[in-house]
Order: sequence, then C-alpha cells, then structure tokens
Amino acid sequence: MQVIVAKRAGFCFGVKRAVDIAFRESKKRRKVCTLGPIIHNPQVVQALREAGVEPVEDPVGYEAVLIRTHGVPRDRMAVLQSSGVEIIDATCPFVKKAQRYAKLLFEEGYQVLILGDPEHPEVKGILSYAGSDVVVVTNIEELPPLKERVGIVVQTTQPVTSLKQLVQKVIERTKELKVFNTICNSTALRLKETEEIAREADLMIVVGGKNSANTKQLASLCSSMGKRVYHIEEVSELKREYFNGVKKVGVTAGASTPGWIIQEVVEWLQAVG
Repeated sequence: MQVIVAKRAGFCFGVKRAVDIAFRESKKRRKVCTLGPIIHNPQVVQALREAGVEPVEDPVGYEAVLIRTHGVPRDRMAVLQSSGVEIIDATCPFVKKAQRYAKLLFEEGYQVLILGDPEHPEVKGILSYAGSDVVVVTNIEELPPLKERVGIVVQTTQPVTSLKQLVQKVIERTKELKVFNTICNSTALRLKETEEIAREADLMIVVGGKNSANTKQLASLCSSMGKRVYHIEEVSELKREYFNGVKKVGVTAGASTPGWIIQEVVEWLQAVG
C-alpha cells in the first residue's frame, strides 16, 4: 500500500509561532496560562498543561496570560490590559490583519461583512472591531439586507471559492464594494494540495482536532470528491479493516496538527502496508 503525505500537512506559521512562544514561556519560573485552548488540538493543549501552561477562561492568580492564535475580542483585551497581568500576544499575524481591516472598513463608513463561522473565536475577535451594523455570513445563499457601501473581510481559514461566490452575490446588491482577502495563503495551498492527493488516492486520512475548522474543511473537501475519508485526532483511531483492498492512501492534516502525530499515523500506515 502506497502512502502519499501532503507536504504542507501540520503546523502553519501562526500556529507554530504560538506554540513555540507557549513552550518558551513555560520554562520561565512563573505562573503562565493561555486564554482558552491555544489551538484546536487537544494533544498540544495537554502537552502544554503538562509543561505548566494551563488553558483558562479567567487569568486571575496568574502572572502572565498568553493570547491564543485566534485572538480575542477588543473589549476582552481591554479588560486584560487593565487587570495588570502581563499579556503575551500570540495572535496569528494574519488574524491581526483581518482585525485591522475590519476596523479600517468601519472607520471609512462601510458596513462590514465577515465571511466565516460566527461561533469561531477568530470571527468573534474580528467582529469586535467591525462596528454595530456588522454582518457575519456562513451560508452565502442566505444574505441579509445590505447597505449601499459594503466591505468584506474573511475568516483566515475560509476557502477562496467561498469568497469568490460571496463577492458575486454581494456585488448585485450594493453600489460600492471593498474586499480584503484575509484568507491565509497556507490554507489555500493546503486545500489545493489535499485535492491533488485525493484525486490519486483510494482513501484519505485527515489528521487533526475534531473542532478544528480548517481540518474539517479538508475532510469535507475529500468527501465532496467522492473519496472515503477518516478524520482522526490520533493514530489509535485507525483500524486495519479500513484499508482492505486499498492500494493508495493519502494523508493530510490541519494547521493545528503537530508533526509527531502525523508521523505516528504515517508509520502505522507504512507498517500495515
């Protein structure tokens, strides 16, 4: 059985940066926490917990708090700044850019339209910079009424195809449209590479947190291509019977999946093959 592994599987720049910062801070002799899970990967969160960095919702009693890759809403940041706790900001630079663009559009008088999941922490953070008439869209087919001047920003892990479809819809309903493509290039390249591998493979293994938006997108993409797909968090979820009659298996992973988990999966597949 041939195993094809996506070259871009695993940590993206923003996630690697945040995790490196967290482990570096864990070696300093002080109480450090992250505001919520640093990334959507339970294995990494547990590894940090074992290193002394706890994920919490309230940093009271801690000397320093690390802001996770997804960022935090504007008002929450203000509360943290006034509390006296040291803030270590590990927000992904691409998420920061989306926040800045949302603020800029609002200040220029545009109604801000965010393409993304309203329940995702990244979107909640962007939302806080976008003014009172901001709209968040998940289903492009169900656009609400829009004003004459609209500005679009995008959750960084959204597919480019969704942005294209949204722009086509919005341009028919408004007189002035300004678009900031805030999709992380890593996301687009990962999706493209996964699609190429899925065309060749008989079965796809997608490795990553079950609540990771970009990992779920990878699994959804493979399913939409008619491929048999298993979305797993760790190697223990794999079963030998999945691969009966399989000649080629593709492996991809979300941006928050550590390399050591991907390697364990690959080694297991190679042993079975």
